[in-house]
Amino acid sequence: MSNSGLGVDFSHIALVANSNQTFEATVAFYVSLGLSVVRKVTHDQAQRDIGHENNIVSEAWLHLFATRSENSVTLRIIFVEGGGASKSSGDAIRICLATQDMKAVKAILKSNDCAFTEHADPKYPVARLATHDPLGNDVFFTPHANTFSIPSSPEIKTVRVEPEVAPFDLGAPAVQGGRKNIGILTSGGDAQGMNACVRAVVRMSIARSCRPFLVYEGYQGLVDGGDKIREAGWSDVSGFLTLGGTMIGTARCAAFREIEGRRTGVLNLIKHGIDALVVIGGDGSLTGADRLRAEWPDHVAALERDGRIGRAEANKYSSLMIVGMVGSIDNDLASTDMTIGACSALERICESVDAILSTATSHQRAFVVEVMGRHCGWLALNAAISTGADYLFIPEAPPKNGWEDAMCATLKASRDAGKRTSLVIVAEGAVDRQLRPIRANEVRDILATRLGYDTRVTILGHVQRGGAPAHFDRFLGTMQGAEAVEAILRATPSTPSLVIGMLENKITTQPLKEAIELTGQVAQAIESCNFDRAMALRSASFAKQLTSYKEIANFNPDSKMKLPDEQRLRIAIVHAGAPAGGMNTATRSAVRLCINRGHTVLGVHNGFPGLMRGEISELDWLTVDGWTIAGGSRLGTNRDQPGLQMGAVAYQMQKHNVQALMVVGGFEAFTAVLELGRNRSQYPAFCIPMVLVPATVSNNVPGTEFSLGADTAANVIVRSTDMIKQSASSNRRRVFVIEVQGGNCGFLAVTAGLSGGSTTVYTPEEGVDLTRLQRDIAHLRARYIKELGRSEGRVTLCNENASKIYSTEMIASIYEAESGGFYGARTSVLGHLQQGGTPSPLDRCRANTMAVDSVNWLQARCWDAMHVPNEENVRLPSDQLKRKYFPRVYTDAPQSATVIGVIGSEVRFTPIADLVVHTDFARRVPRTIWWEASRQLIDILSGVGVDIEKGGCVSEYKSCAIDLTADDLMRLYGQHRRLSKLS
Repeated sequence: MSNSGLGVDFSHIALVANSNQTFEATVAFYVSLGLSVVRKVTHDQAQRDIGHENNIVSEAWLHLFATRSENSVTLRIIFVEGGGASKSSGDAIRICLATQDMKAVKAILKSNDCAFTEHADPKYPVARLATHDPLGNDVFFTPHANTFSIPSSPEIKTVRVEPEVAPFDLGAPAVQGGRKNIGILTSGGDAQGMNACVRAVVRMSIARSCRPFLVYEGYQGLVDGGDKIREAGWSDVSGFLTLGGTMIGTARCAAFREIEGRRTGVLNLIKHGIDALVVIGGDGSLTGADRLRAEWPDHVAALERDGRIGRAEANKYSSLMIVGMVGSIDNDLASTDMTIGACSALERICESVDAILSTATSHQRAFVVEVMGRHCGWLALNAAISTGADYLFIPEAPPKNGWEDAMCATLKASRDAGKRTSLVIVAEGAVDRQLRPIRANEVRDILATRLGYDTRVTILGHVQRGGAPAHFDRFLGTMQGAEAVEAILRATPSTPSLVIGMLENKITTQPLKEAIELTGQVAQAIESCNFDRAMALRSASFAKQLTSYKEIANFNPDSKMKLPDEQRLRIAIVHAGAPAGGMNTATRSAVRLCINRGHTVLGVHNGFPGLMRGEISELDWLTVDGWTIAGGSRLGTNRDQPGLQMGAVAYQMQKHNVQALMVVGGFEAFTAVLELGRNRSQYPAFCIPMVLVPATVSNNVPGTEFSLGADTAANVIVRSTDMIKQSASSNRRRVFVIEVQGGNCGFLAVTAGLSGGSTTVYTPEEGVDLTRLQRDIAHLRARYIKELGRSEGRVTLCNENASKIYSTEMIASIYEAESGGFYGARTSVLGHLQQGGTPSPLDRCRANTMAVDSVNWLQARCWDAMHVPNEENVRLPSDQLKRKYFPRVYTDAPQSATVIGVIGSEVRFTPIADLVVHTDFARRVPRTIWWEASRQLIDILSGVGVDIEKGGCVSEYKSCAIDLTADDLMRLYGQHRRLSKLS
């Protein structure tokens, strides 16, 4: 008889625990199996359940978001007082769960030290599993659901699990001194990316079972206390990634400069139970934090003596751990390659100057632009390189006496060559060699008076601090924020205050005091006119950038750099593969450097097919003048390989007497150079030095950590993600699956996903399967259920080749079909937007560095290959010609065909033949993936596997920071040695 007329629906299964320990263990057990905690509460007043006389102390509602909604199950686990002994095994409930991934289940049970048995299934090749939950209930796992029959298994032996067991570990860290309460404050000048740091510290603290506290208004909030110090929840930092400045405020604090003010700050920290402090700011802010820590024992003793704290509090808070992160748009910390905010400030400058140049060109005007940088010229130098400025003034390298005449002569030479504009960049701290300030207005007056130029001054000021942070600042801030929490968890009372930095593209922890002292030495060196020392305290790349800028900035027809006729070369440049930001910048830098030295530069149009057809022209100074800010490929590019007509390529190279070849492009360019090198025995025209400058949004060229165009594409993705999330948030419950490029390399999806706040990412390296989709859907449903009425928009990034089966459209369809009505799903394919637009400043600077180093390398290899030995008395094989019969430049050495790459912060040349074993040609990617460390953070910071309410995470974060000591810093900067730790 059917009972469908009753309208009965299944509600839930209730499980009863008789102790809090068993209750917590049971919740943890089912969470580890994939159920999500929808509600968990400890009642303040006695609660009674239906048909039960005992008081309910706590209860948890867990839901299994199954792949099919009709198979979903809800468990209610309750802890009651005075429930008596546990039920016998005969009274145990039997719960059967269906899954195809028995291997994963076994791994979970083993990690939880949970005994289980395996049992053969006569109908299926996969064995079933049997275990018990902490309450003693039978839990079975079978490969198929709702079969309405269970095959007998006489070999089953009951495996009892004692009810009184310790709760399962949800990822609580083994920290020094137990759970940490971590305060977070921002101080000093604001910098884009500070909010990304705050978000990362808050969420990583929760994931690592710590309690984060936000200190509002910097050190002033620390002194004021009260509601200026508040515990932060997961959702309190939602939306922080896209915002500039600092959402928790910063302020100058005169009281903190006095000992009583600092003592009040100590009291407020102790009142809130804070035993670790993360400070995000400049060198002054970090110095203040280190001073607070040094004085901490005296402050605690004084507070106890005055009766403001008790003996127990004094003993408990006997030390304070300090970890700093440098938020400074000046990029002025001596012991790090990049500070948080510098990249975004550079982007603001370039956006402004790019706009200024259009009006300057219209009126043939000169512009003098002042940028920030009191003791550091990083912003000014990189802005000059990125915008093609004609002249530059920075604090570390003052001009020689008589700079006025030199500047006028340089700018006039460029105008005489046909340039319509003049651009001078001045750092606010620029001085001459007598330490007299060089001001923008002074430069304007000189140009107007001596050259008669219509000159304008633009002081960018605080616009450099504003706007949304660039991709790299979000990425850097997020990585450093996570590592700040890890550094606190590893610290002991004897650990010195630390600062999180970045050297050689690796996150580092450094002793804060020594790092600040190095930074202070720069200002001291400038004030004592020791400018060589000031330059030495900057990174090695800074000095190289300045040297190359001075060589290529201006047209020098009578330059002392002109080489003797016998050393002048004919160098061809060809673009290959898909277009990428920075291709034109690299070409411009190479052309101008070559022309100033007397070389001839041949531009090959339309890639290798153009070379086959002889589409070659000589490039001059003015032709490439505006290429710094031009996206795409002005020469034209093509994916075709030279192997289509190898003979035609060799013929054109001989016809035009090409003596060196620079190829700018991606994986197609890599295989093209490899192919040319392998055919040298047949074609002498290929026996010349060749270098590949990696340029592809996919960042999949072996031999380099960064390719030109990758940063530009990542910025496009992040900006697009910001706008799409805004749309998704307006519609409240909506998830967007965004498809990004990258081929078989997940670099773009991972790095842009981390800096864009993606819920998760799908990459070719990991692939996509149903188990993964089930996990992600369960997470989304759990979050939207808890956020009813205040849901935020979410995005997921999917690499274009993440799966051959699960396309972007299919993933979105599955998301929506299994949403249970809690959210909708849409797709967005960014496509070729990622290859277009103006190159990012980072790509422009990298392009300049790579191009200059490539020309220097080609030049040196060509000169080595010009040597003709005396072979008159040498007997050679009959099939081998003497060297004198070959072209003037001739080399077939394997090391004469290379890839230039950025490894860490160093530029390296690697023979392309040596990279073959490190390349997966079928998938068109390098075999080594350096960016894996950032992948693990995406899921953690979006809450996947994190107990957002109570803290803890089911997945373990593996710290990637390298710990440096004071001696390491001295060797690195005092003695200019490389550190093996950073290799």
